[in-house]
Amino acid sequence: MPERNLEFGQYGARGIKGHEAAGRRLDALAGFVATPVTAQRGLLARLHYLTRTDHARLAAREAGLTVTDRTIRAWLDGRRTPSRKNLESVETAYRTVRRHNVSRYLLARLNREGRGTRVEFHPLNQSQVPRPRQRVVEYRTLNVRHWDRIVRAWAEGDDAALDDAWVNDVTVDLGSQWGEYEYVTNIGFAA
Repeated sequence: MPERNLEFGQYGARGIKGHEAAGRRLDALAGFVATPVTAQRGLLARLHYLTRTDHARLAAREAGLTVTDRTIRAWLDGRRTPSRKNLESVETAYRTVRRHNVSRYLLARLNREGRGTRVEFHPLNQSQVPRPRQRVVEYRTLNVRHWDRIVRAWAEGDDAALDDAWVNDVTVDLGSQWGEYEYVTNIGFAA
């Protein structure tokens, strides 16, 4: 694409990719367990979520939780504690399964029967950029009506697809200056 930034931050600008900010916002809307997996309460909450039904157990196995049912029961009873590697696999499986479970709900919420959701683009931070090199970038809003590709890429955890969907389905609609919003300080939307 013609306006992709190849050397972002060369003059001191700070920000994150727009699709990363959108992914963080979708994660916040998904409502993950707040207690860390390293705490007993957080581990138990994740394990209960991943093992409450046969369908959840199958989804957890597909997401990478490969320990036996006996090991999981021992973790739930407190007889054993998982290793650091197993804690990471529990967290990864939990986030994957949770994203998959809430994606259909989030999609309906964001699309709102074709009315869409208003998205706020907070421009990148140029406070460290020398004055002659600063761009005039302003706060912008846009109503996004089609979230299908964005939510699907987020649910699958595909960063490249999320970037492509975010740029081609959302950011380009900002007009001829869309490249100025490839990096932002924050993306805001409430559904």
